[in-house]
Formats: sequence, structure tokens, C-alpha cells
Amino acid sequence: MSVGLIGLLDDIAGIAKVAAASLDDVASQAAKAGTKAAGVVIDDAAVTPNYVIGFASKRELPIVGKIAVGSLRNKLLILLPIALLLGYFLPAAVTPLLMLGGAFLCYEGAEKVLEAVMPHHAHEHEAQLEPIALNAQSVEDEKVAGAIKTDFILSAEIMAITLAALPAGSIWTQALVLALVGLFITVGVYGVVALIVKADDAGIALARFDGASLAGGAIRLLGRALVRGMPVFLAVLSTIGTAAMIWVGGGIILHGIEKYGPPAIGHTVHAITEAAAHLLPSVAGIVEWSVEAAISGALGLLVGAVAIPVVQYGLAPAWKRLRRSRSA
Repeated sequence: MSVGLIGLLDDIAGIAKVAAASLDDVASQAAKAGTKAAGVVIDDAAVTPNYVIGFASKRELPIVGKIAVGSLRNKLLILLPIALLLGYFLPAAVTPLLMLGGAFLCYEGAEKVLEAVMPHHAHEHEAQLEPIALNAQSVEDEKVAGAIKTDFILSAEIMAITLAALPAGSIWTQALVLALVGLFITVGVYGVVALIVKADDAGIALARFDGASLAGGAIRLLGRALVRGMPVFLAVLSTIGTAAMIWVGGGIILHGIEKYGPPAIGHTVHAITEAAAHLLPSVAGIVEWSVEAAISGALGLLVGAVAIPVVQYGLAPAWKRLRRSRSA
């Protein structure tokens, strides 16, 4: 073997080692950054099943698949390049944009609260905002579009948290980490959602199990428990999803206010959380988180309550006029 070939093989081995180390670094950064976004991931998993409830069983997985594809498109094709460009050229714009997204989440959550508290008024409000769906396909398309729209805001928060958690480095490394986090989170969230929405069908199948043994009876009992318990579980999950939208949206706005608003606001919030933690020092961390979450939720509900009439009497009519002018 010639000396030149040996040198070439050594160079290839060295390049391979560098590439492997780079991939390990990317995987490590993706795991750490993904953990930072865990709270928003939970919110995403809680919100999404709301958009599938009410459809025929055979349409549930296709709808989840459509939303998952839309979520990947949001993260990889839209938000990833935007995050990189903003982070490089205009980092000061990231927080204001996140605050707008937070306001949208507050609006969505407040709408659901309005529907629960005043169903008649909520239906009138929705009728003013959206056209009436003429068939099942229209209903499905509107639900999928609404889910992808909400996912866009949650995905933006996930990508922003991920970008903020990354150390300074190559833009290509940041892009790879963002792509990995977006891919793994989307697969994880919508895999869990698919399991949730199909749990009742699995329960029916288990309840019809034919085995006469003790194990067969236990399987049928489990199936009946799933069938009876899933409506309650979905109702609870829907409530959690609504609360999550308000809490996350309010938290985004609160952090923005602390950054751009009077320092007294941030100091007051921290003083309240610390005072509450001192009352129960054994669980101080949990108490601080809970109090801050409660403040974020209250702010989110207030922002959402203000946003509803703004959208109903301002943005929605303007949007309708714009659509009419385009179609004319």
C-alpha cells in the first residue's frame, strides 16, 4: 500500500471522527434544548385532541396525520429559517413577535372559556368570525386549519426556547439542532395524541375479547374501563388544554412585559412568588412555579378577554372586507 493511500485513509478517518463528534454534539444540544421546551410540548399534546373530538372514528387518525404534517411544515419550513434569520440579523424582534403569539393563545383560550360560561354568546361570536361549514369535509378542513394555526404559535415558542438554549456556534449546527428538536417533538406529541384519540376504539376491541379465562375477564374489564373513562379523560384534557393556552400565552406576555415594561412589574411578581415560597419552604420551588403560573394565567385571561371584542369588532370585519375586495 502506498504512502499516499495510507495518508488519504488517515485523513478520511480523521474527518469521520470529527463528523461523529459533531453529530454527538448536535444530539446533546438537541436533547438539552428540547428539555427546556418540555412545558410547551405538554401544552401542545393537551390542546390538539380538542380538534379531533366529534369526528367519525375512521377520520381520527387521518386528521391527526394532517395536523402532524402541518406542524412539521410550521417548524421546519417556516419557523426554522425565520428563527435563524431573526437570531442572526434582528434578535430584538424575537420577543415582540412571541408576545403577539402569546396574545393569540390567550384569545383562543378565552374563547373556549366564553363558550363554557356563555354558550349562546360564544356561538354568536363564532358565527361572526367564520363562514358556516356546508359539509363534513368543510368542518374537517376548518378544524385542521385551526389546529395548525394554534400549533404554529406553540411551535414558534418551542423553536424560540430551543434557539435561546443553544450556545453560540455555527449557524449550521443551530439549524441541525432546531430541525432535530422540531422533528422529535412533533413525532412524540402527535404519536401520543394518536394513542389518546384511539384509546376508546382499543377499549371496545378489548371489551369484546372472547377468552373465558381469568385473564380474558380482566382484559374485558380493562376494555370497559377504557370505553367509560375516555369521555371523562378527554373532557379533563380539554380543560387542561384551554388552561394551558391561557397560562402559556400569559407567561409569554408577562416575560415580555418584564423585559420591556417598568422594572417594578417584574420585581413585584418575583416578590410575590418569593413571599409565597417562604410560607412553605419545604416545597419552595413548586410554590414559586405555581404562583407565577397563576399570575400568568390571570394575565392571560385578561388579555384574552380584551382580545375577543378587538377581534370581533375590529380585526374580523377588516379581514372580511379584505377578502371581499380580493374576490371582487
